[in-house]
Amino acid sequence: MKTSRFVVFPVEGRRWSFTTGTCTRPPTVTGTGQANDPTFKELWRSISNTPSADQGLSRKAELITDFVSHKMQQKWHALEKAPVGSIRHRVYSLGHWLLDRVKPSEMFLKSIPKDTVKVEVVFPLSLNPRLVRRRLRCMATSGAIYHRRYMYGSIALLPFTALFAVVPLPNVPLFWNLFRAHAHWRALQGSERLILLVSDCSNSWSRIGAPNDKKRETENASQGGSNMAGTCPWVLIPCRELENIVASEAKNGALSNSTISIICKTYNLDSSQVMKWRDCKF
Repeated sequence: MKTSRFVVFPVEGRRWSFTTGTCTRPPTVTGTGQANDPTFKELWRSISNTPSADQGLSRKAELITDFVSHKMQQKWHALEKAPVGSIRHRVYSLGHWLLDRVKPSEMFLKSIPKDTVKVEVVFPLSLNPRLVRRRLRCMATSGAIYHRRYMYGSIALLPFTALFAVVPLPNVPLFWNLFRAHAHWRALQGSERLILLVSDCSNSWSRIGAPNDKKRETENASQGGSNMAGTCPWVLIPCRELENIVASEAKNGALSNSTISIICKTYNLDSSQVMKWRDCKF
């Protein structure tokens, strides 16, 4: 069973930070770039060995998405290593500037694993638990609408941005649209998962379990046993330690970088993402 931990706390007034307790980073290219580098032949073999059932089609789409994402990551690292002042390095600087303007809510939703079956929400003791869960539901619902709309928009622009391939320069619009389409798809998956995780409906909880758990529960139900599919998937954890850290600067408005650094070290968070919640102008 996959359990995720969310750490929620105010960073400035009514502005809260929502981050996952484990920071995941994109795969990096080591050495000469050949290690762990999937080839198109390996991708085709994986797709061919995947059954064509409903779950198989979803798995094939994930394989293709992961393959394209990995190749784009390699291109990104190649741009990062380009000489300073070159066109490729300027393209990297432009991409970094655009990434800095991605909403922190998108990064949070992308960080939610699709196989999460339980979530622990850690928050300061002074916050209302019902308000914390309500804001999570609101973010999940609005995020699903927003990212579904912009995912389709990014996909619709792909044929037009592909025309820039005739220009003897890196096709930045095409790569950016591919990246944004993938990012919106990942955030949409996280939004839909979060909706199930923090829902009040026990019928939604039954759709969260892993395939083996669901099969076992179905067999138990057919044999007259109890069905554990309706187990609550969320656990709210008011934390006095987090309350003491946040309360030390509650009267000063926004949390300082040093306080955010202490919180991030204590709960294994990405400080840059927390600062985005504080500094982002919505």
